[in-house]
Parts: sequence; structure tokens; C-alpha cells
Amino acid sequence: MTEQPFVIVGGGLAGAKGAEALREQGYDGPLVLIGDEPDRPYERPPLSKDYLLGNAERDSAFVHDEAWYTEHDVDLRLGTTVVEIDTRTHTVVQDDGGTVGYAKLLLATGSSPRRLNIPGADAARVHYLRRLPDSDALKATIGSVRRLLVVGGGWIGLEVAAAARTAGVEVTVLEAQELPLLGPLGPELARVFAGLHTDHGVILRTGVGVERFTAGADGVSGAVLADGSRIEADAVVVGVGAAPNLQLAAGAGLRVHSGVVVDARLQSSDPDIVAAGDIAEADHPLLGPGIRVEHWANALNQPAVAASTMLGGDAVYDELPYFYTDQYDLGMEFHGLVTPGGYDDVVYRGDVAAREFISFWLREGRVVAGMNVNVWDVGDPIKALIRSGNPVDEVKLANPAVPLDEVYDT
Repeated sequence: MTEQPFVIVGGGLAGAKGAEALREQGYDGPLVLIGDEPDRPYERPPLSKDYLLGNAERDSAFVHDEAWYTEHDVDLRLGTTVVEIDTRTHTVVQDDGGTVGYAKLLLATGSSPRRLNIPGADAARVHYLRRLPDSDALKATIGSVRRLLVVGGGWIGLEVAAAARTAGVEVTVLEAQELPLLGPLGPELARVFAGLHTDHGVILRTGVGVERFTAGADGVSGAVLADGSRIEADAVVVGVGAAPNLQLAAGAGLRVHSGVVVDARLQSSDPDIVAAGDIAEADHPLLGPGIRVEHWANALNQPAVAASTMLGGDAVYDELPYFYTDQYDLGMEFHGLVTPGGYDDVVYRGDVAAREFISFWLREGRVVAGMNVNVWDVGDPIKALIRSGNPVDEVKLANPAVPLDEVYDT
């Protein structure tokens, strides 16, 4: 009898790293990787960072070179969408009618941009940024327009705004909340990024939504806001968040909440299916149950644990959430997890006005997250503070002369 393959559904970073991890951990059986895009797996951060800025070649985004999949005996099926998972027969059904049986299955279906449902939203030159062709199109647009409207002041929106301003484009950012990045950072640090962009000439409009886009024969021409005001623009980028692609998981009868519910080993409610990346809502040994973050680091690191579980191992995913951004002359790394109401103090070390500092979010005197801005090589001690769970002395924490491993409250 032919051995049933291990199957990976999802052709992004998590899917590619899952295939890599399975081979590295000794799996030498048949392996199928199915992705719905025509391009082989690539990383998404360059799409709004170096590649969009023109500082990196297109090929730099790909996870592996083209030959890697053949060399590692991975059956790579591009431009193929899985439309159903039949857990009873251990079969995935493709949109071309073909089926693939599986012994174990890794779900890594990622997220899709949330789309605006307003008049004019389907006009030409209204962009969303998720896939490589989206970045190609936006890159061409930034090089050819004078005025850009960015709807949404999250990470994608602000990175696009920075790229466009760097290219000399006039940029307006609309954010429905009173500050950009209010959810992930809280008001204290959200103000830092608001100031960064206004200092670089971005017009920042907050606390207002979009009623409709206006359009002419050539495409979008601007927007009418909820307060009745108008903004003229030659192109629009919408960055209002993403939704995890859960249709396959839900249709297969897996337990689904805000994502595919998995344990610390990334095991779903089905013993033969694991999940990784944006869709995984995981139990975390330190942070607790139900942790789902749409960060590049999860797609990079979770697949090694998923592969271990597929092979019968007992590895758990205990990495702290991590993300980074580069905007203008500001580089930032963030470790930990901040939720609204999940902290009671913010402590700064360094020069906030000069945007060269570390910020620490505290709950009951313990560090729950840290962000280093234009300060480098401090990730490990920040993570150690979070993992320790020990109370810290805030005066010491704020003093750059005190090493971070000496700031505990004694």
C-alpha cells in the first residue's frame, strides 16, 4: 500500500517552514505543499518594507530558491486552492477536482485583508496589500502619483505611508480611532508614531471614517468622510486589518474561535491536523490560552513545533510574540503582548523625544512587554524580564546605567 503523504495547506511562510521543518526533523515520506498563489512561498514583511521601498530585489522575499522543493522532494502545487477537508476519509479536495489523501495535515492558510464595503471601493487604484502582486502594483502606483490616501493607521498603513513619503508622495492617513496603533501599543506609544509621521509631512486625520470613495474615468479620485469633508487623492491604500482564513477549518468540523483552537503543541481538535501562523489560536505556556497574533515571527517559528507534533513529538510553542517595523529613520522591535486594559503603567528608558529609547509595559509591577526603538541588541534581556514574571524596580528600569538583569525589585 502506498504511504499516505503529509500534506500542508497554505503556500506562505508558515507552509514553507513547515515543509523545511519536517525534512530537518527526519521525515522522509511523501510531502505535498498546496498553495493558492502562482508564486512559490514568500515572506510578507518585505511587501510593505524593503521591497516596496525599492531597497530589495523581488527574489529576496522568497523563503527558498526554486530548486529547494525538488531537492527536498516536496510536491509543490501552486495556483491550487483546497476547497474541502474530509476528516473522515483523510482527504483534501482541490478546486480542480483532484484529491489528496493525508496521514497528517498542517493548516497554514493565513489571513486575508478586511475589505471596505462602501461606494467606490471597487474603483481602479484602490489598493490592498497582502500578496506579492499587490506590492508590485502599489510600488508602481507610488512611483506615478502625487497624492496618496491611506485608510487605516495600523502597521501596514503606516509602513505604506512611510514608503510613499520617502518617495516624495503627499500622504494623508485616516484612522477611525483617536490615534494610530492604539490597539497594539496603547495611547502612550501610539503618540510616538503619530508624531513620527506628522514630523515627516503626513497629514493625519483621526477619529473619522470614510463614507465613500469618489472616482472618475481613470479610477479613484478621493474620498468623502463621515463628517462630510472631502480628500482628493490619486490612489488609495486600504489597511484596516486582516481576517484569518478559517473556512476550511470550520468546514472540516475543527474547533474554531478567533482562530483554529490548538494546544501548546499546535494540535487541533482533530488528532491528525495541526495549525500554524495567523490562524493558530494557541495555548501559551506563559501567556495563557487563546493566544492568536498575526505576526511574521509566528509563521516563521511555529512550524517547527507543528512538525514535531505531526511526527509524534512533544515540543511546545512558547516563543513570545515578536514583531518589528522600519519607518523613515525609526527601527523598532517589540516583544510580549499588550492588550487594552492589560497593563497599568509604561516605563521609558532613554530619550523618547529623540526616538531612541526602550519602553516597558507593566502590570502589577511586572514587565509584560517591551519595545526597543533605535536601540539594538536588547531583545534577549527584554524577553528575560517578561519571562521571569518577577517585580521590577521602576526607577532602576528607567535608568540606562543599570543593566536590565539588575532591575528586579529586591
